Amino acid sequence: MDIAVLGPVELRAGTGTTVPVAGARLRTVLILLALDAGRAVSTDRLVDGVWGADPPGSAAGALQALVSRLRRAAPGLAIAVTPSGYRLDLERDRVDAHRFARLVAQGHADEALALWRGPTEFPDVARAEAVRLDELWLTARLEVAEARLRAGGDADLVGELEALVAGHPLHEPLAALLMRALIAAGHPGRALTVFERIRAELADALGADPSAELAALHVETLRGQHRRARGNLPAGVSSFVGREADLRVVRELVAGHRLVTLTGPGGSGKTRLSVEAGQTLTAHHPDGVWRVELAPISDPAEVPQAIMTALGLRSQLVISRPGGGQAGESAPPLTRLTDALAGKELLLILDNCEHLIGAAAEVADAALRSAPGLRLLATSREPLGIPGEQLWPVEPLALPPTEAQAASYPAVRLLLDRASAVRPGFALDPRTTGPVVGICRALDGMPLAIELAAARLRTLPVEVLASRLADRFRLLTNGSRTALPRHQTLRAVVDWSWDLLDDAERALWRRFAVFHGGADVTAVEQVCDADVDLLGALVDKSLLVLAGDRYRMLETIREYGLERLAEAGETERLRVAHARYLLALADTAEPELRRADQLTWLRRLSIEHDNLHAAIRAAIGAGDARTATALTARLGWYWWLRGHRAEGCGLAREVLTLGGKTDPEDKALTYAYSALNGLEGAAPVDEVKGWFRAAEREGAGPDAKHPVLRLLQPLSAIFHEGGQLRSFDLIEPLFADPDPWLRAIAKLIVAQLRLNFGQGADVARAELREALDGFRDTGERWGIGFTLSALGDMAAAQGHFQDAVTWQREAIALVREVGIREDLPQLEMKLAHQLWLAGDRAEARRLLKQAREAAEEIGLSEIMASVEYGYATMAREEGALEEARERMARAAQLIDSSRYAPQFRAMTRSTQALIEGAAGNLLAARELHQGAVELAASSQDSPVMAQVLVGAADYAMRVGEPARAALLLGAADAVRGAPDRSMPDTDRIAGLARAALGDECYEQAYRSGGSITMATAPEATGLSGEA
Repeated sequence: MDIAVLGPVELRAGTGTTVPVAGARLRTVLILLALDAGRAVSTDRLVDGVWGADPPGSAAGALQALVSRLRRAAPGLAIAVTPSGYRLDLERDRVDAHRFARLVAQGHADEALALWRGPTEFPDVARAEAVRLDELWLTARLEVAEARLRAGGDADLVGELEALVAGHPLHEPLAALLMRALIAAGHPGRALTVFERIRAELADALGADPSAELAALHVETLRGQHRRARGNLPAGVSSFVGREADLRVVRELVAGHRLVTLTGPGGSGKTRLSVEAGQTLTAHHPDGVWRVELAPISDPAEVPQAIMTALGLRSQLVISRPGGGQAGESAPPLTRLTDALAGKELLLILDNCEHLIGAAAEVADAALRSAPGLRLLATSREPLGIPGEQLWPVEPLALPPTEAQAASYPAVRLLLDRASAVRPGFALDPRTTGPVVGICRALDGMPLAIELAAARLRTLPVEVLASRLADRFRLLTNGSRTALPRHQTLRAVVDWSWDLLDDAERALWRRFAVFHGGADVTAVEQVCDADVDLLGALVDKSLLVLAGDRYRMLETIREYGLERLAEAGETERLRVAHARYLLALADTAEPELRRADQLTWLRRLSIEHDNLHAAIRAAIGAGDARTATALTARLGWYWWLRGHRAEGCGLAREVLTLGGKTDPEDKALTYAYSALNGLEGAAPVDEVKGWFRAAEREGAGPDAKHPVLRLLQPLSAIFHEGGQLRSFDLIEPLFADPDPWLRAIAKLIVAQLRLNFGQGADVARAELREALDGFRDTGERWGIGFTLSALGDMAAAQGHFQDAVTWQREAIALVREVGIREDLPQLEMKLAHQLWLAGDRAEARRLLKQAREAAEEIGLSEIMASVEYGYATMAREEGALEEARERMARAAQLIDSSRYAPQFRAMTRSTQALIEGAAGNLLAARELHQGAVELAASSQDSPVMAQVLVGAADYAMRVGEPARAALLLGAADAVRGAPDRSMPDTDRIAGLARAALGDECYEQAYRSGGSITMATAPEATGLSGEA
């Protein structure tokens, strides 16, 4: 969730969709909570903000009702109850006011102002915050205006500053800026009028004189000391967007180095950045800032003459030379140029050097040696490569990590700016945000490509443009008619780079395009038949980017390379070479994922994730079943460990549709991993069962070579009706398996089965410790982590809450190290509950908030449901029944729309019933308890049935049946196989029942529950009859 308060209040979901917040009072509550996000806001402050001097009689109750309405309006918003009021559990940067203040403080005024949408709706109690933000807004406006003035000003600047001065008539820095803008625009008389006006205002309002700085500017203006800068820089005809940080760096580099080269691929914005930098540096170069456009020149010998022409020097000019004599027409052009530059203090911009790189380097070197006052700023797709050169790579514009943050990111700002010019009124809204971000990402944040896309928005809906960028070279063809021919279409930009290469460089470009996720030297050598010198050449020419030890290619460059690869008839050969290299890597990695070097190989595979998946998809597209199946068989466990289960299951499903011959073991493993990765909701249960059966048909079983295939039969049995008891017989032989990882996981599974069937907890605990020892011997962190988590749960059940916290923390650290994103929120929720039980409620809330943030990022409904369940449980135990009810309703909604197993549905219904019971809604409670019992019975899960029975005991107590309550508590312990001290309801209900019955009768009733089983538990609740 993101909250925007800098203008009309908006609440935005993670998808960018605006959530309606109806009513001024509701918006006021949201504003006050958001302004103090992460901190408690007192009830008094909230009441003052909403009702001012006229609060209702029951202000606290009315406020609680408003907070409940806000939670219903925005179910994803976490509002916690605190002893003094309420707290919005949200990262402060998710509130635009806090992000705005941070950006202004960091000097990113343009980005900050993009967040400001108009007058705020702050209540009177937040007036101080409103004033502070208004002052920050003015500071940002001043910084941006100052930058525009340094860049030469523009047609709108004076008008904007005049409007600001009218609103802030006593603001001296603002008046000074307006005076300087008027002087720069050629209106010194109007500048003097501004000074006289503010002098009168200061005298009337404050009895003060203008500051010394303002008075000095007045004197300078009177003396006419402001002269226009020399040079030939073109005036900007469009706004300069997204390069403010680059501009600052380039100015600093030019100040500290005599030769600075801006490098980058075509269309990255090198020329515009060089011109903007030059505009800001005119005051530092008495002889001016001059730009030389080299793109139209094809003869290297013409470079010196082109520079002289740009400087306004005639080719026949006779120039006095040091030491006497004259350099006439007979002198070489380079000599005439260096003589002309001698003694000058100027900045020379050599633009587009790449096609004349040798000549440009020679001229630059000679000019710098002959003219100590000269500084050069060059733009090129590759460095000049001469001594003293300082490089600055012009990277693509920054892209937003989420749609909710889109408005403040440079790539999006550029698209919006250019799109609004051809399609007035175009802006970000819930409909356009997704496509706009998609366009910017598809085009790698490259400015020219974004501008070409924006031009297309004049005739195409944004959704259509976003969906058709796979054909970007045909689509992006309508650039400015006044631009260089090679900047008028996207293809022309890239063609220019292609034409500058030799045959070997072109071959590497098109072949490297098969790498979707970049590559290291070894991969390029093996797949592309290239050497390090060729790689270096493409890096120098800005066609490859070296990051760490890997090379990558921008998507537009890569798409072009794929077209050229097809033209050369090499597509299939490179697909096979690419797949062969990756298959060898995956084959080496696969067994290591169950050993001590697990993390090393997980990192290797994660780095190649995009390449591996691209290789599978390419094999599917080519109908290459053998390759696709071989890759899937070796990546299935990686998908499980790294949390790519849904994606892996989907890919495996496609692979299984292919015909053709495959290795039998690979086929069996593909079915097995389809089932394992589909278990948690990625596939319907019936489809998962079918994959288990198919894996057995393909050879999975006790005699299979691969350990996962030997494990499959007992796993499969768990998910077939009546098969859970059979699983014991199938898995126990694995205790003696030669593979140590398989022995350990067999112990872990058996222990979990015992707990699920309510068998001896002591036996299960011993088996978990054996499993832990086995996993530690192999060094397999996933197994260690999940075994520790299970031991933590058992410690909590015994009432050893601190021990449970210790186990769980170690488990989470290991699972985080492995990288299983989907499992972390669930483990963090368990730890939060155990911390709660241990009495550390502040840390419990922090962990739960952390789990919620991770769950929102992952976006799976079942994970969000489990986090809502955790919040609801804590709220219920604190007596915040309305919050608990809302959160449990949200959890129920999320799991009802998923493929989640019945266990969680049963737990959800039971908790909802406890909430309704506590609220006195006994009819609703009974119905929910009854549903929970039915779901628990269908799950055949003893701990879940035990939890549901405790809930039913609560209902029995509330309807005046203490004996049944005691019986159900005994039944819960019997079904579970042991008491569970991690359920606080048990002690509460037992205390009430004991008080009602007396000790002897309570014990008798409790013991009578010991004969109840999973099969007889539903009837024992007494809920199946008429209410």
